[in-house]
Amino acid sequence: MESAVRRTSIIASHLMQSKREVGVASSPVAATSSVKSDLKDFVEIFPLLQDEILRELPLMGIPPAQQDWIRKLLEVNVQGGKMNRGLTVIHSLQYLCEGRSLTRTEVFKALVLGWCVEWLQAFFLVADDIMDQSLTRRGQPCWYRQKHPLSSNPDDKIGNIAINDSFILEACIYRIVKKYFKHEAYYGELLDLFLETSYQTEIGQLLDLTTVPPGGIGDLSAFTLDNYKRIVKYKTAYYSFYLPVALAMMMSGITSQPAYDVAKEILLAMGEYFQIQDDFLDCYGDPAVIGKVGRDIEENKCGWLIIQALARADATQRMQLQQHYGKDNPADVAVVKKIFNEINLPEVFRKYEEESYQSLLAKIKKVRIIPQEVFLTLLAKIYKRSL
Repeated sequence: MESAVRRTSIIASHLMQSKREVGVASSPVAATSSVKSDLKDFVEIFPLLQDEILRELPLMGIPPAQQDWIRKLLEVNVQGGKMNRGLTVIHSLQYLCEGRSLTRTEVFKALVLGWCVEWLQAFFLVADDIMDQSLTRRGQPCWYRQKHPLSSNPDDKIGNIAINDSFILEACIYRIVKKYFKHEAYYGELLDLFLETSYQTEIGQLLDLTTVPPGGIGDLSAFTLDNYKRIVKYKTAYYSFYLPVALAMMMSGITSQPAYDVAKEILLAMGEYFQIQDDFLDCYGDPAVIGKVGRDIEENKCGWLIIQALARADATQRMQLQQHYGKDNPADVAVVKKIFNEINLPEVFRKYEEESYQSLLAKIKKVRIIPQEVFLTLLAKIYKRSL
């Protein structure tokens, strides 16, 4: 468990007034050996959980070829991310159980729940990539675009089979939770939280896909900040930020609804901040660094950049955005990006990022019902991120 001195330093590093002093690079959290140890422990239990799934398949009479399919499905899609969501469970639990060390069982179970969050993320991403017709994910072709594992023809792809694969990924969560948590008093609450979060995220995906109706390219009237905030809240914030912290709260024995309400208010705001960063990186990030080719412009997304551009564009620029935004053509994309740069959206984003960061710090500073480090540690992971 963190010492009182280190806990104080974590808070202090985020509440300094100097912008120069609050960068993540100087944060004690980012460089501690305990965080590295947590990552090592986290990575090392994935094969155990994978084997729990694969061990059942022969007993079900599943042929070896399909067993290998599922093995590859798990290895390619569940592993390979930044793992921030999964690690948030153990990091939050460490702070919530302040004053004592976690038992080995608590550590193990927190890591298991962290992987369940990563499994949920994999389920969402495999399905999302199909719907968005994305090209790459984590530096390699999206799962649906990868070679069909059972075909000798290199041109045969997994294709729409990936839809069913996403369902398999989701189902794995509940098999793992049942194995390790069915005797816990909070087992029912765990299931409810995962199911509720899945539903919220799926509603968010629907909002994202239908805000602009088919044939709506050129109609920018739906690109409003209210619509955007609604999409982000449901599609990203609940599962990426509230879920892992709420899981740790359940493990720590917190039953007070006001505590969950406080956590939700801060974490949903943090999720919005994170998604706006993601929108910026989709356009301005290096695909080699972020692990994917941004396509928000081509896909006519109701994103933060286009909303900010419309709020600042003159009549000529607005007309050009209507003509070129949402078209899957490099020349059209180039026109849109040129306008983004003319309006100086990178500077608009930098100002937003700093203001939002300071606003989150102010909210966190007022929290008394939960250790502030739960939120500060998570904020440190995403402030001024480049991937």
